[in-house]
Amino acid sequence: MKRIVLTAAMIVAVATAANAQKIKGSDTVLPLSQKEAENYMKIDPSATITVTGGGSGVGISALIEGTTDIAQASRKMKFDEKQKMQKDGKKVREVIVAHDALAIIVNPANKVTNLTREQLEGIFTGKITNWKEVGGEDMKIVPYSRETSSGTYEFFKESVLRNRNYMNGIMSMPATGAIVQSISQTKGGIGYIGLAYLNESVKPIHVSYDGGQTFTEPSVANAKNGTYPIVRPLYYYYEAGAEGKVKPFIDYILSPAGQDTVREIGFITVD
Repeated sequence: MKRIVLTAAMIVAVATAANAQKIKGSDTVLPLSQKEAENYMKIDPSATITVTGGGSGVGISALIEGTTDIAQASRKMKFDEKQKMQKDGKKVREVIVAHDALAIIVNPANKVTNLTREQLEGIFTGKITNWKEVGGEDMKIVPYSRETSSGTYEFFKESVLRNRNYMNGIMSMPATGAIVQSISQTKGGIGYIGLAYLNESVKPIHVSYDGGQTFTEPSVANAKNGTYPIVRPLYYYYEAGAEGKVKPFIDYILSPAGQDTVREIGFITVD
């Protein structure tokens, strides 16, 4: 009898392990993955999905090392990262699960509302150091950035800075929430965050990519209709051999119910 009970327990343990998934990476994608996982586990109580952040680079490294099932990323996987997986005989799969608008934020006490891409470039590369240079009061600019492992850090550098280097000594923050908190407490602060993190403790900047002719507020509607310029895809990466394990959850995210959650969190759907 004991042998039969033990065998049954082992079967349950194996089944549970097969239905357990780890998702790691981008802090931007984090709130979406957490909510999607929560909803999915209600539909499938046998599923166990653990979601953690740390940055896109951290998630992709974990995927390469085999310590996560899905890497969530706010940037595309790099060529050398794919090469590392291929050396181990693994093929990577890419899925776009949502889109995100990157919001530039300042302290609510800051009178500046509009900034051009060129002005943002000047601020984050250190060429513009006082708010009076961009129509504000005489006050030092304190730029905040994500760490280099962040996909948001890289996307901002590519899209806004046109691949120019960030200023020396920029305030690098370990998570998006830390940028929001710091700017809410720093009158001269400025930073960038995923739209889903936007709240009343900070003020979003209207951005122009046409030299100051039109300034557009970051919003889901403006990102969707193409008028807001700083928009990017959000990715899931997984190893092809794990497709049977991860695909049911990914299919759920891409379903109408999953995309409803994308809207609720504050991202843009893939349709």
